Amino acid sequence: MPSPRFRIADAPFDIAPLHARLQHERAGACASFEGRVRDHNDGRPVRGLRYEAYVELAEAEGARILDEALARFDILEACAVHRTGELAIGELAVWVGASAAHRDAAFEACRWIIDEVKARVPIWKHERYADGEADWLHPCQTDPSEP
Repeated sequence: MPSPRFRIADAPFDIAPLHARLQHERAGACASFEGRVRDHNDGRPVRGLRYEAYVELAEAEGARILDEALARFDILEACAVHRTGELAIGELAVWVGASAAHRDAAFEACRWIIDEVKARVPIWKHERYADGEADWLHPCQTDPSEP
């Protein structure tokens, strides 16, 4: 992963370099979250989706969130990547990771980061349903633990 802790990816990405970025000699824990495209939402069968973002603003706000996480939690490192473009069922949409000396801080930071990304980063989700309809979703319309 390049130097920024947060980035928008317009193509599938490898999580191995993200895990490597979290390695630290003081780290006893590493927590990560993978958000994937599921086949349903709000009781409706989903065929796929598209994410769109205002990339410059999204990356700046994502970086702010990760800086805040480093200040707020007792963690050593954190990073995240969010996809844009067309995604199929099962594809990786977002990845968040945090490392810390102890697991509680890593878990708490990881959860906080994904919740803040969904609430604050300008990324829009357009779902396509099995019945042929499609809809734009606001992040607050879905469960914050969902991708």
